[in-house]
Amino acid sequence: MARPTVRAIAAEAGVSIATVSRVLTGKAKVAPETQELVHQAVERLGAPTNRPVREGAVFVRCPYTLVDYFGVIVSSIAETLDLHNRRLVLNAGEAAQHAPALGSLANDPAIAGAILILPPEPEEELRTLRRQGFPFVVVDPRTPLPADVAAVSAAHTAGARTVTAHLTALGHRVIGVVGGPTEWLSSQARLVGHTSALADIGVLPQPELVRNVEPTTDQGYHAAIELLDHRPTALVCFNDKTAVGALRAAHERGLRVPEGLSITGFDDSDISRSTSPPLTTVRQPLEEMGRLAVSLLVRLMERHTVDTLHIELATHLVVRRSTGDVPADSRLR
Repeated sequence: MARPTVRAIAAEAGVSIATVSRVLTGKAKVAPETQELVHQAVERLGAPTNRPVREGAVFVRCPYTLVDYFGVIVSSIAETLDLHNRRLVLNAGEAAQHAPALGSLANDPAIAGAILILPPEPEEELRTLRRQGFPFVVVDPRTPLPADVAAVSAAHTAGARTVTAHLTALGHRVIGVVGGPTEWLSSQARLVGHTSALADIGVLPQPELVRNVEPTTDQGYHAAIELLDHRPTALVCFNDKTAVGALRAAHERGLRVPEGLSITGFDDSDISRSTSPPLTTVRQPLEEMGRLAVSLLVRLMERHTVDTLHIELATHLVVRRSTGDVPADSRLR
């Protein structure tokens, strides 16, 4: 393939010939987002670019308390970055949700790339960061992402479908859902999986059997209390924490688990093995998500072409003693 001309690159990138020349020669300062436009145009036209490998630390943003789910992912990222001899700059804790963090990343010479875990930032901020040519990977995106933003997540739809299918195989038909926030991509995907499993046996979803809450133990408890008024035989919960809340609600109502009510979680965190009875749950590959996020980011920082930017990792159903056959009379007290 013939090397593209400067004129062809300028037309492809939508910039002037002079701008292309300045970017390719590196002899004049050009805004990062404009540089990225030119380099992407060169790559689309089939020629190698002269973009240097980015050196420096990796910024890891996890604006949540680092326990259970988040702690496992961050630990995996830290260990994998160490193998790549990359320093980690950590931005974590719930207070970090309200502090601007992305605006200055592209212009920080000490930061080579970033991993953003369930980022609360609006989509436009992520688009801006991408236009600036700054390499980053999103782990478990909160909202749908543009096609050119790299992301790693679990297969939420398939995981939810598997756990609901497990319950329907046990005879359950009236199943309550303690879901996560409605605006979260994972919440939407899991509800799709749950609905799909019900459709397989000819059962229509019932809106009154769905509650969407922040995924905490207390919120899981309150949602379960409301759902139990509708007399479900099983509850599927957004995570293991909300399932613990549901266990407490069942105990207060005098319902034995699983004889009177089956309950499932999601994540397979340590707490799922410590409840009484231990939770049936869906194991997310959290460590693998962290490792893959680092691997993908390193490729982006080293300017390799990445064919697949949105990656979903398989989940695994873990059956324990919190689920059982539907009661013969649909409710034992």
